[in-house]
Amino acid sequence: MQRKFTLLLSILFILILTACGNNTTNKEVSGNNSGITDTGVAPETELVIKATNYSFDSKEYHLKKGVPVKIIFENESGNHGILIPEFNLKLNRENTSQVIIPEEAGTFEMSCSVMCGSGHSAMIAKIIVD
Repeated sequence: MQRKFTLLLSILFILILTACGNNTTNKEVSGNNSGITDTGVAPETELVIKATNYSFDSKEYHLKKGVPVKIIFENESGNHGILIPEFNLKLNRENTSQVIIPEEAGTFEMSCSVMCGSGHSAMIAKIIVD
């Protein structure tokens, strides 16, 4: 009886480890994260945005109007994401980059898209398009 219980426990443990293992999505494998937009436009520049607990690495990020840019999100500590509704941009651990073309000049708010704790509501920055 004890051998059966040990075998069952071992199988359960292996299943749990498999479920928590490598979480590669089809998007990553197929290359859809290559940096080319749906219209086939390659980015002219890149912007890396890093997130740590309750802050981004800068209070302001500058982009140029009409210039394709690849936004790359790096989550350095905690569980965070970024959301910029005006650019239809939402990045997180699974979706770490996207190419956008800012068409309007102005100042836009970027916020954390993942509820990350007590400092979540203060986790904002500005995207300034010149």
